[in-house]
Amino acid sequence: QVQLVESGGGLVQTGDSLRLSCAASGRTISTYTMGWFRQAPGKEREFVVAISRSGLTTYYADSVKGRFTISRDNTKKTVVLQMNSLKPEDTAVYYCAEGQRMTTRKVEYDYWGQGTQVTVSS
Repeated sequence: QVQLVESGGGLVQTGDSLRLSCAASGRTISTYTMGWFRQAPGKEREFVVAISRSGLTTYYADSVKGRFTISRDNTKKTVVLQMNSLKPEDTAVYYCAEGQRMTTRKVEYDYWGQGTQVTVSS
């Protein structure tokens, strides 16, 4: 079993950047897809980005493409989400998740972190 812990959230202004980290413990993550999802108040949790086991393949939601970048370090068991040009609509709790394959469907991710709050003021 793996434990995922997100960090790096905070309150920023429109156009600012934030770097979210997801630290895994308990076992390796190198054989699993990793993803980020987010959930705004009153809305369903939505897919943000996924990265393949090797890190060579990524898939972004259209809403963040060109602004967010995901990376992973399997040796350190960490996944990083670099978020640039933040907008108020990016405000949400951001969750790190582990799954078996590259997919945007949250039901296919087996393990989740507790989330970290990102608030972007206008």
